[in-house]
Amino acid sequence: MTALRKSAALLSRWALFSNGVLLIPLAALIALSPRFFRGVSCGHDFEFHLISWLETQRSWSQSVLYPHWAQTPNWGAGEPRFLFYPPLTWILGALLGYAIPWEWVPATLTFLFLTATGLTTRALAKQMMPRRSATLAGVLACATPYAFFTVYERTAFAELAAASLVPLLLLFAWRQRVDGPRHVATSRSRAGLFRALDGSACLLALILAAIWLTNAPAGVMASYLLAFAALASTVLRRQWWPVVRAAVAAPIALGLAAFYLIPAAWEQRWIDIRQAVDVGMRVGDSWLFARHASPDLALHDQVLKSASIILILTTALALAALIFCLIRRKLPPVSRAIWMPLALLIPIIFFLQFPASALLWHLLPKLEFLQFPWRWLMVLGIPYAIFLAVATPLDSRRSRVWATVGWTAFLLLFTGLAAHYFFQICDDEDAVANQISVFKAGTGVEGTDEYAAAGSDNSLIATGLPDGCLVSDPNQDLGESEDGATPVWYAEQGSCDDTYTADIWQNEHKLLQIDSDHDGFVVLRLSRYPAWRVTVNGKVAEPPTARQDGLVVVPVAAGPSTIEVRWTTTPDVLWGRRISLIALILLAALWLAERRITAIRLSS
Repeated sequence: MTALRKSAALLSRWALFSNGVLLIPLAALIALSPRFFRGVSCGHDFEFHLISWLETQRSWSQSVLYPHWAQTPNWGAGEPRFLFYPPLTWILGALLGYAIPWEWVPATLTFLFLTATGLTTRALAKQMMPRRSATLAGVLACATPYAFFTVYERTAFAELAAASLVPLLLLFAWRQRVDGPRHVATSRSRAGLFRALDGSACLLALILAAIWLTNAPAGVMASYLLAFAALASTVLRRQWWPVVRAAVAAPIALGLAAFYLIPAAWEQRWIDIRQAVDVGMRVGDSWLFARHASPDLALHDQVLKSASIILILTTALALAALIFCLIRRKLPPVSRAIWMPLALLIPIIFFLQFPASALLWHLLPKLEFLQFPWRWLMVLGIPYAIFLAVATPLDSRRSRVWATVGWTAFLLLFTGLAAHYFFQICDDEDAVANQISVFKAGTGVEGTDEYAAAGSDNSLIATGLPDGCLVSDPNQDLGESEDGATPVWYAEQGSCDDTYTADIWQNEHKLLQIDSDHDGFVVLRLSRYPAWRVTVNGKVAEPPTARQDGLVVVPVAAGPSTIEVRWTTTPDVLWGRRISLIALILLAALWLAERRITAIRLSS
């Protein structure tokens, strides 16, 4: 015990010497330690992210700077995942893949995002508590129970990245700079405008845009959270500047992200987007501790049970810490406009986990696309970390030593439990090396249901298809299936009159030279999508039918033909880019305006 106390005292002195900041990446390393011994955790989303990183690098090698199409899903027929999945994490993962081995990319991303979460929470906490307590809040924020669940069970890298930005959203929504005389404005309305545009609005717009470009459900949560934060702060301060700041920043943020949001919103009609909220993915399927009779939802209920336990634990600890702080009067009245909205988030988020909140989920636009009510744990982690840090005594050297011992033990306990209950051991098929081999071989992987072409069923796409298959009937079944399994094509089936190998088969450009002995149809190993422009001998080809499996059909005449398929820029993409350009100009104007206002305040 003496040795433990000495170690804790040494750690406390080191933390003081380093201004405490280095404790946060140290906590992230401890939380990440199971990966050093057990390798990669193949959680729910791991394959999706790894394939996205590999596809991004391949698109870049083909001179496509902003990818749209992923070729590997649907057994090589592809899907438009990059149009609908926000770009920041697949870009960052692909960049890291150039610098370090792929086996280390997941761990590196996780470390960066956990550390960033701790640092941003510390920055928010410093607005209402001493530096030591703020650092402890950062340590706790990067190792919440939900963070472990997200890291190991779900491997949801985009959600981890978005979670690191949410504290900054609240920081810039609430920050009130006092670096100038209060009498600088000659009227109350002008004073409110000066406070709203004190240099925080520009940063708030950038943070909200970054969240949308990281994770779409997090973007929905962040937008509602910003509205709540602005309204709550306005009521508590009895000043309008928080609402004004949010009203200025939010449209610019959405405009900055419009190059992604506009196509993603408009082109949802071209895919089976309702699969994203199908059975098991609906809010109503994931109320706290809900159970379902269907065996198809057995895995869903298992994950829901874990999420429900985490939510109860997080809520109980956050609420207990808040009550302790209120009883001991540890929450300063001067920062009431910060800690009181954080306190209100605890019962609000808890209420959203029950069927009684169903009306809110259905009435508020896009809220149901969160899919799982427990996703709000991303936000609940902020009051959890901050109130626990405030409740922890750090005034004396002795209290700091015991706090170090206690919270280190707490972190190690959570890490051990996460390694036991959440860590997903990779089997041979899911291992990174095998997935890279499958990617390079071009045999493909299973597709994402909600990205299937509208009116099609991507589970009907056969494996092993050639690049082009000549048929007389455009609706010809190309593979054979047993007991509902994935169809398999092989040449001996005779479903193709002839087969063709492409001269060019890139992600967004395909070229086939064929020679048909009769009129017919070439079924390409390519999922249909309106952005594809298909030409035969230079003339645009109109598909005669929409196959049930969603593959592209090209009518051809007997003799030689050149089939070319290119990705085109649709009008909605152009509109998105134009709006983002306008928003960028408005952001620059806002930045100049805030600089001007700051200069006036400092010179008065």
